[in-house]
Amino acid sequence: MIVDIELNGRRRAVDVRRDGDRWVLRVDDRTHVVHVAEIDGRWSLLVRGDRDATDPSASGMDAWRSHEVSFEGDGADLTVHVDGEPVRLAIHDARAGGWRRAHEHAAGDGPAAIVAPMPGRVVKVLVKPGETVAARQGVIVVEAMKMENELRTPRAGTVAEVRVSEGMSVESNAVLVTLA
Repeated sequence: MIVDIELNGRRRAVDVRRDGDRWVLRVDDRTHVVHVAEIDGRWSLLVRGDRDATDPSASGMDAWRSHEVSFEGDGADLTVHVDGEPVRLAIHDARAGGWRRAHEHAAGDGPAAIVAPMPGRVVKVLVKPGETVAARQGVIVVEAMKMENELRTPRAGTVAEVRVSEGMSVESNAVLVTLA
């Protein structure tokens, strides 16, 4: 599927396709492989880019990078928050409405769970049960694929439960911390 976007005033066509459990995006002359996990209405992205990122033996591969992404806005006119930094984005494709729904899901104030975006090992637990946390505060650090990923709260609240300890191995989508 090709989606026409305008990012920071520059219009681009992005070719997006599903490849098993990952997405392959082609922008200009670069291909990006993206693993995505939705966590409480936000997306955790693990991205690796190259001119031919579908070939794992290709030389010059960029390193995997982890990004937390959330969306704010209505319809196809959005602000995308990448690692907390806002970026204006206009999507010129009717199918983009699903992103708005993901943002609405994040706005709830009921119980929330912080889950592992992929299998890994808990490197550091940054909070304790009963502790008050701010929105987007780091609560746990998980190492996956030789990268440390700080997982953050989707909203302000109180830590209800910490289900892991440092050094533990965790599976993808395992609940690590819950907020009340």
